[in-house]
Amino acid sequence: MLYSRRNFIRQSVAAGSLLTLPMLPSFAEEKKTKVRIGMIAVGLRGQDHLLELLKRSDVEIVAMADPDKNMMAMAQALVKKYEKKAPAEYTNGPYDYRNLLKRTDIDAVFVCSPWEWHLQHGVDAMEAGKITAMEVCGALKLQDCWDFVNTHEKTKTPIMMLENVCYRRDIMAVLNMVRKDMFGELLHLQGGYEHDLRHVLFTDGQTENEGVDFGEKGFSEARWRTQHYVDRNAELYPTHGLGPVATMIDINRGNRLTRLSSIASKARGLHNYIVKSPKGGPNHPNAKTVFKQGDIVTTQLQCENGETIVLTHDTSLPRPYNLGFRVQGTNGLWQDFHSGEAEAGFIHFADKSPHHEWENPKKYIEEHDHPLWKKYESQSTTSGHGGMDFFVDNAFIECIKRDVEFPLDVYDLATLYAITPLSEKSIAEKGQLQEIPDFTKGLWKTRKRIFGVSGEF
Repeated sequence: MLYSRRNFIRQSVAAGSLLTLPMLPSFAEEKKTKVRIGMIAVGLRGQDHLLELLKRSDVEIVAMADPDKNMMAMAQALVKKYEKKAPAEYTNGPYDYRNLLKRTDIDAVFVCSPWEWHLQHGVDAMEAGKITAMEVCGALKLQDCWDFVNTHEKTKTPIMMLENVCYRRDIMAVLNMVRKDMFGELLHLQGGYEHDLRHVLFTDGQTENEGVDFGEKGFSEARWRTQHYVDRNAELYPTHGLGPVATMIDINRGNRLTRLSSIASKARGLHNYIVKSPKGGPNHPNAKTVFKQGDIVTTQLQCENGETIVLTHDTSLPRPYNLGFRVQGTNGLWQDFHSGEAEAGFIHFADKSPHHEWENPKKYIEEHDHPLWKKYESQSTTSGHGGMDFFVDNAFIECIKRDVEFPLDVYDLATLYAITPLSEKSIAEKGQLQEIPDFTKGLWKTRKRIFGVSGEF
């Protein structure tokens, strides 16, 4: 997610009535008081994380690597704003980050690079013994997912997937209700990435302002992300929709994803955007670009324990922001229609709601507010993406300080990343079922849930 998209989701959900719930025990006492960080890629998303880290007294930013000197200057300006010591810079080409990894004064790194660099950066960081925070995407190839897992198991270096939507306030309240059995036995879940990204995929070439340029002439993500829409037809960005519902049905911790099938609509949205833009038009060179990515990609997933999941990728057409969550069980269901506001959805419980009528979920969301949000509401108020960035970064830092397991680990990363290449193959094969590997190699049967069980981090 970028600065240019924050207006959709930056506002926090109102706290409402913070009723007292039992606080679950913390994982462990602190073993480290300060975490020394290196940043690999400090584009706009990297700067989001940098901003969160600069607010903390238990973090030191030691070094930053990025070949884009303009982005490095923006990152250093953030550091200066917080009156912190300027980190060492590694800007000598795309592989200078390896010199950052050679430093002995760094405990962990944040990887916020373009998708095609995630595997290389993650593998190199783990092999260098640097605990890794990895931004989300979908894998380019299925083997990439195994490479993450195999490198982690070989090096024993921890890696955490930075899926911030798992920490959205309304979603964590619904998770709380799921674990109180209010929905009954869960049967079906939905989520997705339904977000008009045309202003991100195309820019004016110099700034985030509206335009029709991409590739070398683009700015920020338009320099690299748009090319995926030219080259691929897949569920390109599965983790925002799948991560939150996966935690509710204990994927990789008592349950697992088994197979999927994907289909895609025709591609019209990006071409139309170029043609109709005042900065483009039918004679603009980019109007000749053929986009392979279907405007609407629908993926159905099956689970070992019998649940079904539907994901929707919808980023190339005009639409309001909405991730399309739905959680349905034997006793009721919840679905959202905006960006996390407590009242922006529908809910129904067979044992509580009027017969055959929806209720506004606000009173339930507030009554069952997750202990994490109760504890950290004030600290997350100014954080990106409605406070979610605080929670995902806080979990990473606090787990390192306590030397405990991450709530979203390498097996979660591999499983969710794998949806992209598997959906691509399914679409190419006209919707054929694809088997989803068990990256835990059977350990899912005995692994215990971690995400959201503590009120500490």
